[in-house]
Amino acid sequence: MDNAYEAFAATYPLHPTLLSVFERKWQQLQRFQQTRGILRLLALWISHVFHTGFKDAQHDPLIGMGTAPLHDSEFRSAVFEQLGTNKLEGAVTTDIAGKKDSHAIRLDKEAIESLKKAHLHQRAATVIFFESNGGQTRAEATLPEVRLAVAEPALDIGNVETAVESLTSTCYYLSGGRHRHRFSPSPNLIKTLNDRVASVQPARMADRIKSEVKKVFDASKAVELLPFPENSGQLPDRPALMLVYLSPLDHSNGNLATRAFVERATKEHGSSARTFKSGLVWAIPENCDGLREDARKVLAWEDIEDDKDDLRLEDHQKRQLTEALERARRDVRETVWRTYKTVMLLGKDGPWKTVDLGLVHSSAAKTLVELIVRRLAEEGDILDTSAGPHFVAKRWPPALPEWSTKSVRDAFFSSPAFPKLLDPSTVKDTIARGVQNGVWAYVGKGPDNTYSPFEFQTLLAAQDVDISEDMFIIPADAAAAYKQRLTQPKTAPGPQPPMPGPVPPEGTEAGVGPEPAPGPTPPLPPPGVESVSRFSWNGEIPPQKWMNFYTKVLTRFASGDGLKLHLRVEVAPKEGVPIQKVQDAKVALREPGLKDEGEGE
Repeated sequence: MDNAYEAFAATYPLHPTLLSVFERKWQQLQRFQQTRGILRLLALWISHVFHTGFKDAQHDPLIGMGTAPLHDSEFRSAVFEQLGTNKLEGAVTTDIAGKKDSHAIRLDKEAIESLKKAHLHQRAATVIFFESNGGQTRAEATLPEVRLAVAEPALDIGNVETAVESLTSTCYYLSGGRHRHRFSPSPNLIKTLNDRVASVQPARMADRIKSEVKKVFDASKAVELLPFPENSGQLPDRPALMLVYLSPLDHSNGNLATRAFVERATKEHGSSARTFKSGLVWAIPENCDGLREDARKVLAWEDIEDDKDDLRLEDHQKRQLTEALERARRDVRETVWRTYKTVMLLGKDGPWKTVDLGLVHSSAAKTLVELIVRRLAEEGDILDTSAGPHFVAKRWPPALPEWSTKSVRDAFFSSPAFPKLLDPSTVKDTIARGVQNGVWAYVGKGPDNTYSPFEFQTLLAAQDVDISEDMFIIPADAAAAYKQRLTQPKTAPGPQPPMPGPVPPEGTEAGVGPEPAPGPTPPLPPPGVESVSRFSWNGEIPPQKWMNFYTKVLTRFASGDGLKLHLRVEVAPKEGVPIQKVQDAKVALREPGLKDEGEGE
């Protein structure tokens, strides 16, 4: 402002903007009375300021535009008389002053102390009202105009913008954007939104909450997801890592009923006991009041979007609607992240372990599931790679001289002492590395109690490991003893030494007491064993048994010569075989040097 000192001195104790607003804008109104009308208005204004200062011990440096007593009905009548209409009565009493719950008054009560003491929301709203309702050429209030009108020595000028933003997101009759605002008789989108929010049906809101929660969790395929179980029978009992997320409408962290349900569903599978208790990880929601509010809001904005043509929105309102809808969808997604901040699982040292993820937000990870997995991996509860062979060997059940590969895998999901495997198939890599490092041997039992195959201190491919009840690992000492017997020079036909078996009870002599159970014979047949000239078989093998056929049948003959394998493959699904898959198969056949003469009909 040019010549600011002179301007303030000339209008004291009135703020220069209080008088200039009538000169700049109001004098253009048809009903405006520049002398008699303004003098009456200022008389009511100054009288109110005097009584307020005396009664409330509130002394403002100047009588500014923001001090206008719009809560007084007589003063409002004088203002509307100058405007020539009282159409703004509802806007003023709803958003500025005149009711106990006027938006500006409520915002001042809820504001921080510095804004509350200055009544900054009321003052800023009052300035916007005077600046935006007198002019015919520029019916709006700019942010610099609001700052100038309410500024005073003790006020942080940055708080003015904060107050205006709060008013913009709360008031029903305040519109505009980009630092230009105005009060009008027509309700804005905020009023429309609140009306639509109140009409959202609870069932529709509940469906939207579940949809938003599933959308956040389903964004990742890192683990198997089990949404909103209502009973333990809905949760599979199998050796796999499964993330269970509860419905925020029915459960919440700290609720005793929720804790009881989690414990019961972990121990039980329907009417039977659960085997793979350790495979379940639970995502527990917090109180979902915020999620309910955000779900209603996004539904209301979407309803307004659907009806925007009937509502006859102005261009700036359409832009505001687009921004508000995008913000509402983002907010509900962020609220889902914040809601699922607690994870429960069986602990290694105690019955339960609770993990608080802290302040959760979408920028913390690509997906919420990945955030949970990463946190549990950091704490050693989940392995995203294969386990070390020595780790498994230290936890070998003492009662098992042979440990089936299926039981090894199952231990990672049934015993809390083992970490949960992100990928159960990595057990194959663990077993293969244990064979190579001499931690154990990988074996299959033959019909004569021999081991076939027998892999110990050899290079064994992970894909050649069969996870089944018929394939085993045996400890290194037993494997070494068996290997030594295999390499001993062959002797004349006669009884062969058994594989390592149970030690006779102490004090029992040879030939005394019950005859010990015969141990398995060595894998190499003694000379002169009965033989046939040829063995062949043909038949259909289901895909699930391919590995069993290799390990239990073919490996018996693979070490010698004379084994030939003729294979006929037929793939005939009901929907047909895509040409691309046929071409890919032919390319794959060429890699090991096989014929690519497959047929397609």
